[in-house]
Amino acid sequence: MNVIVDFCVVPIGIGTSVSREVAECQKVLESYGLNHSMHAYGTNVEGDWDTVFSAIKTCHERVHQMGAPRISTTIKVGTRTDREQTMAEKIESVEQKLV
Repeated sequence: MNVIVDFCVVPIGIGTSVSREVAECQKVLESYGLNHSMHAYGTNVEGDWDTVFSAIKTCHERVHQMGAPRISTTIKVGTRTDREQTMAEKIESVEQKLV
């Protein structure tokens, strides 16, 4: 099953900046070959359910390895059974209505 996920990994106990850890998660998503788009407060990612959630698990493992004793992650998940839809298609649908 394909899924579109919006997630935000928040390391706790490492200080104020988390850009190093966010960059590591972006590298993880790249290594899984997942289409993803970072935004100011998280990342959108699309792909096979198991692959996406395996990548998120790997993000957690890597951020812990980097020294974060705790991580809090928010995840929003969307699936469809009527047809496949990409993140780009969802955005394009809204942008067409702006004209």
